[in-house]
Amino acid sequence: MEEIIEKLSRLKESLTVLKQKLKLEEKQQEINNLQEQTQSPGFWDNPQKAQETSKLLAFYLEEKKEVTEMEKHLDSLIEVSKTEEGEVLLSDIEKELVGLEKKISKLELKTYLAGKYDYAPAIISIHSGQGGTEAMDWAQMLMRMYFRYAEKKDWKVDVVDSVSGDEAGIKNVTMIITGPYAYGYLKGEAGAHRLVRQSPFNADKLRQTSFALVEVLPQIEESSQAPIPDSEIEWEFFHASSHGGQNVQKVSTAVRLRHKPTGIVVTSQSERYQERNREIALGLLRAKLWEIEEEERLREKKSLKGEFKLAGWGNQIRSYVLHPYKMVKDLRTNYEENDPFAILDGEIDGFIDAELKFLVD
Repeated sequence: MEEIIEKLSRLKESLTVLKQKLKLEEKQQEINNLQEQTQSPGFWDNPQKAQETSKLLAFYLEEKKEVTEMEKHLDSLIEVSKTEEGEVLLSDIEKELVGLEKKISKLELKTYLAGKYDYAPAIISIHSGQGGTEAMDWAQMLMRMYFRYAEKKDWKVDVVDSVSGDEAGIKNVTMIITGPYAYGYLKGEAGAHRLVRQSPFNADKLRQTSFALVEVLPQIEESSQAPIPDSEIEWEFFHASSHGGQNVQKVSTAVRLRHKPTGIVVTSQSERYQERNREIALGLLRAKLWEIEEEERLREKKSLKGEFKLAGWGNQIRSYVLHPYKMVKDLRTNYEENDPFAILDGEIDGFIDAELKFLVD
């Protein structure tokens, strides 16, 4: 029993450290501010912002509740373990201990989400590589994987631009995934993803290797960056070709933006109204400008440690093998699983957990 009491005490110490890392006292102030906002007149005048604020408040409250309940549970187990009843309930206490260890381990992952924009929505762009229809089909499989992952977390997904493949799949797609720490969780997905399978588009079912590039950026609010001068932006308006139906087709609601100093081009055509597509396009541009600054900062930081590599075609991060065997392996963390179909159905938590620890290390 002494060993159990010692383990429970160490676990409580770990939870105390985690509370400090999670900055729960600071978040309590944020909870108070958010609660004031939700009670202010006109809060629902902007439904989208109100919904995001409400979700953030609910997330903070749930996190606080989770930690509080774990503390109470630990104190209760420690108290019982020190009594005669503890000997009788030893096996039950051991089971409870294992469960709490898993919960605290899961909670620890949140301490890795301390980046400036980790809480922000994630902008994910997927580009099919060389390989024609095969690669376009693979890009669409990845899009579905992230859709399913977001769905399991009750996150919102908005496709802001997409180009369909000639026969199947997609050439590229850009979508915004909104949920607590969406960017923080998904940022490690950036890089080249490789698929090996028997081709469904070939009568001989030959083995085919396909690539797709995934880019992940945070959605940055305008107030977080210096405003972009109008003189640096060139706008083009056209008829939407993907979403929105006939109402979109009648007027030029889709927008294409070119940033003159950098040559960056972004497109948004998912919304029914041109002004909303303009806002989305500017948001995509802010994210890409931040990416340029961040890459330069990391390049300077890592020049002391060795070669700095961007998440590009030459830097494959993960292989999905469906034939001749079944396995998905991350080439950075060496984490692997043997059920690729579950992974492609959005069960990527194991990879994301490993990525979070890898990125911090």
